[in-house]
Amino acid sequence: MADCNETLRELDRFLDNELASEVLGEMMEHLDQCVDCQQAFEFHAELRAVVKKAAGDETLPDSLLGRIKQCFGTDLTVDTDQA
Repeated sequence: MADCNETLRELDRFLDNELASEVLGEMMEHLDQCVDCQQAFEFHAELRAVVKKAAGDETLPDSLLGRIKQCFGTDLTVDTDQA
């Protein structure tokens, strides 16, 4: 079963529907039982909604996208269709 550290580490992938079904099930089970992780999930989901609404149809300048990739590592991918 997922613990708090694993759940918090994988929240963004969870919200992006990028988790394998086995991991997804473990996270959902943990979120059902852990109030702290539920609150973190709700915060992340709300933050994403606010940012998406505020950004509208804006696209990131390449220079900013490059700096973000440097901060998060080279495995960061951007899906421009979900903007």
